[in-house]
Amino acid sequence: MSLWESITVALEGLAANKMRAALTMLGVIIGVSAVITMLALASGAQNQAMEHIQQMGTNVLTVFTGRNTKGKAAGSFGSNEFLTLDDVEAIAKDCPSVKSVAPEAQTTSQVKYKNENTNTTILGTSPEYLGIRNYQVEEGRIFTAGESKSYKKVAVIGPTTAETLFGTSSPIGQNVRIAGTQFKIIGIFKSKGSAGSFSDPDDRLVIPITTCMRRLMGTQYIRAIDVQANSQEVMDQASSELDALIRKRHKIAADDEESFRVRNQTDMIEMAESMGEVFSLLLGGIASVSLLVGGIGIMNIMLVSVTERTREIGIRKALGARGRDIQMQFLVEALVLSLLGGTVGVLVGILGSMLVGKLTSMNATVSMVSVVLSFGFSAFVGIFFGYYPARQASRLNPIEALRYE
Repeated sequence: MSLWESITVALEGLAANKMRAALTMLGVIIGVSAVITMLALASGAQNQAMEHIQQMGTNVLTVFTGRNTKGKAAGSFGSNEFLTLDDVEAIAKDCPSVKSVAPEAQTTSQVKYKNENTNTTILGTSPEYLGIRNYQVEEGRIFTAGESKSYKKVAVIGPTTAETLFGTSSPIGQNVRIAGTQFKIIGIFKSKGSAGSFSDPDDRLVIPITTCMRRLMGTQYIRAIDVQANSQEVMDQASSELDALIRKRHKIAADDEESFRVRNQTDMIEMAESMGEVFSLLLGGIASVSLLVGGIGIMNIMLVSVTERTREIGIRKALGARGRDIQMQFLVEALVLSLLGGTVGVLVGILGSMLVGKLTSMNATVSMVSVVLSFGFSAFVGIFFGYYPARQASRLNPIEALRYE
């Protein structure tokens, strides 16, 4: 028979045993749809992580303190307090690759407004922080450098915190209490969205760095320094300048990697991409197991089919059919089963990914690569698991096959 005739016979055989064919294809359908859905979730998670990194600013480097290595036992992360506002001024003055710089002093505190209260992040910084971290003021204004120098008790509130404390009312001009100190709300940030991150960038209050250090934290040190390089091309150069400057100012040895670190945003992007690839391989591998199980189901049902049609095989061979003709017939039947299951599985996988995206915060992204790979793998499964039954059918002795009842 020609290939088309083999396909026609295969479809007729499937139509004659609809329930059996449907149950056999079910394993392939589940396997293909699982692979597509899992890869879509992994891709969506990676995209959300990349989006979150981009939302946190472009060409950004962060200088942050590490462990205090003095004494017999090393301190915890961030225990090495030595960064000051003078370091911020020195970076802006002496690092030519740096475009903008802003200090960070951060704490968590209860914020009260009348009968409402919430625990949120309090971030002390300078006006330059908005440009570095891609924040925009939707209503009101940001505090000025003069207000920071004079320790003014003003704050810009995030939209999540504003909704918690003020509901639908405007917070501009209202007074809130932070750790017992009264602050005036002068602005509200435009929402950035959490983008799948563990912390919500919209749930915070930003106040002048000097006010935060003196009135809330009672310290002369800052937690970190955010730096924006002039361009992506000079990120490594800016990182080297920062490292050299901090070591020189605080007399830190060149081999001391515990006292502080300069985190490059490019490294974070590469890490997110690497983790996304590993996540995709892991989920894709797990989902592929169900596709292999579907392939075993195809082999099982094809062996049953060979047994049931032994007499038919004997008649065909007696009429002149060659072994490879018989093998091709059964191999095409297995392939048709897997391809039909793969087609339905692709549709179910795409619909399932869309459904998961709507029911959860995950932004499942179906790629054409995952669809092609899943469909191609289902075809491979059909050929691989269909070969043995087809080979067994082709090797049947025609005389013994004709005698089979």
